[in-house]
Amino acid sequence: MNPSINCINLIKQFEGYRSKAYLDAVGVPTIGYGSTMWNDAKKVKLGETITLDGAEKLLMWYLNKKSLILENLNLNQNQFDALLSFIYNIGLTAFNKSTLLKKVKVNPNDATIRNEFMRWVNKGSSFEKGLTRRRKAESDLYFSV
Repeated sequence: MNPSINCINLIKQFEGYRSKAYLDAVGVPTIGYGSTMWNDAKKVKLGETITLDGAEKLLMWYLNKKSLILENLNLNQNQFDALLSFIYNIGLTAFNKSTLLKKVKVNPNDATIRNEFMRWVNKGSSFEKGLTRRRKAESDLYFSV
């Protein structure tokens, strides 16, 4: 399965495009649509720049690479897209350890999965409001027909 325009637009909406590398909310150099890596071996560094076209290609490279983890799950397109957006935001390591993934593996249609998305909001942080909106959008997409 490949990421649909719904996945791509969701990520773009919440990440935004930045042509110059900046420090994200946790201090990691980031560029384009929230990318922290140029490829498997090269991390983004402050001072680097990227074109809009380059940012789109980098986003697609990342999504196609990270989507492999979802390959063997019995998901519909909306579930796939929502989880891929979620992975893009929290990273593979955190996703692999998440209760959300455990529940998806058991039953992708389990209604309590919606609550698992919402557990990934840093309560009391300066970005709580944005994460709440993003998790709601992801869970709404996950459960849309």
